[in-house]
Amino acid sequence: MNTATEYLSLQGEVGPIQIAVDRPSEAKVSPARGVAVLAHPHPLFGGTMNNKVVTTLARAAIATNLVVVRLNFRGVGASAGVFDQGRGETTDFLQVCHWAFTQTPGLRVLGGFSFGAAVAAKAQAVLLHQKQEQDDKKQSIDKLMLFGVAVSRFPVPEVPPHTLIVHGQKDDVVPLSSVQQWASPQNLKVVVLPNATHFFDGHLSEVKQLAMDYLLSKE
Repeated sequence: MNTATEYLSLQGEVGPIQIAVDRPSEAKVSPARGVAVLAHPHPLFGGTMNNKVVTTLARAAIATNLVVVRLNFRGVGASAGVFDQGRGETTDFLQVCHWAFTQTPGLRVLGGFSFGAAVAAKAQAVLLHQKQEQDDKKQSIDKLMLFGVAVSRFPVPEVPPHTLIVHGQKDDVVPLSSVQQWASPQNLKVVVLPNATHFFDGHLSEVKQLAMDYLLSKE
């Protein structure tokens, strides 16, 4: 994302997982507030960790003094494997989360765009289940950001009430109605960006501001 980005490789279930780590400039003089792990859109349709929505969310997190970790899913970039319909991707995402949480204490944030949002939601559900089973605060997630979440294409579990859900009014990939139908039984608020399409073209500044406001909020 910038010249300060550190590219690393973690050993995953089927081989290397390529990750990118960005640290806020403030972290050089004082500890970062925590870490955000972000997931990219569908690998078979050009999704990578350098997707513009994902990098916009990364910039928002960095601006709020969070370390950001992005990963390439299986078969993308230097990550091994092939697309696994969200199953293996969730496994790899969780492994990256555990690594990131060990590296950076503090606030724990998960986020994603489209397919990546569905993966982030699944990972949050797994971590919550582990926390409840083990009564382990190490598994807790403080914030969850879902942008253009692909509920019409992949199963997405229930999420906490404080989750940030943002969707484009004119999303032509994941209909807004499907997200509203998923969110309504959970009494979740969906932030709708007027005239925005799935990729939030022309609305990335709003995406960044919504993410920053959420990350700085006390909720």
